[in-house]
Amino acid sequence: SFKVESKRADKSFPMSSIALSQYVGGELHDAFPNLAVDVHHPEYTVHVEIRDFAAYVHGAPEEGAGGLPCGVGGRALSLLSGGIDSPVASWMVAKRGVIVDMIHFYSYPYTSPEAKEKVLDLARILVPWIGKTVVHVVPFTAIQEELRRSCPEELFTILMRRFMMRIACRVAETNGMAALVTGESIGQVASQTLDAMNCTNAVCTLPVIRPVVGMDKEEIVRLSRRIGTFETSILPYEDCCTVFTPKHPRTRPKLAELEEAEAGLDIEGMVSAAVAGIERVVLPLN
Repeated sequence: SFKVESKRADKSFPMSSIALSQYVGGELHDAFPNLAVDVHHPEYTVHVEIRDFAAYVHGAPEEGAGGLPCGVGGRALSLLSGGIDSPVASWMVAKRGVIVDMIHFYSYPYTSPEAKEKVLDLARILVPWIGKTVVHVVPFTAIQEELRRSCPEELFTILMRRFMMRIACRVAETNGMAALVTGESIGQVASQTLDAMNCTNAVCTLPVIRPVVGMDKEEIVRLSRRIGTFETSILPYEDCCTVFTPKHPRTRPKLAELEEAEAGLDIEGMVSAAVAGIERVVLPLN
């Protein structure tokens, strides 16, 4: 069974949409007498669109990516971990026309080369959606070891994220990017409470966009399945955030105590050394 749906963008066309559907339906029935017309539950719908200069006839339309063309929204740098959330956040920002490059923090030998390759695979999956991208792979081991040696364990995660933000801001500003993007969702882990996010924001010189901040895990997983990143995201490789997780992380840190914990650190030297060691992986749109 089939039916015909017609649209007239060109209203000067002499037949109405209903009359056109009836005419085309009659012609199809004459040509294929074995097919029945069923306007309520058709097995197949024939679409006819009348434009100014031509008529288009097609089958069922396929939904596109939606959003805005790449580049009309500027450029941003997305913090890409090996998890479910950050690829979805990157995709959501890119859908609004933003050119998105990635930054990943790599802690060899605590994290494996396979873990790094997993992140690059996630970026490759995103390329058909977001276009050409560059992944800035940051050597993060020295900073994590220094924090573990010098700072209170319960503050480790939030101090680590403050260094991530400093480095990401440095890379973004150097490359003419207007914002950072993260996959943070309120309350999902200890470093994603409002207090913790305020403390990471305090070191940022650029705005931080958090597209999934109000979404629960189920909503994020549904989007990750849609864009094709879910199966790669759940591969069991450690990332730099999970290998150094403290037993009792502080969920409501105070900015003053974080600044006190950092007082003895050579922050500029640590950041500059990490930036100098960055490996840039260019992923073209094939």
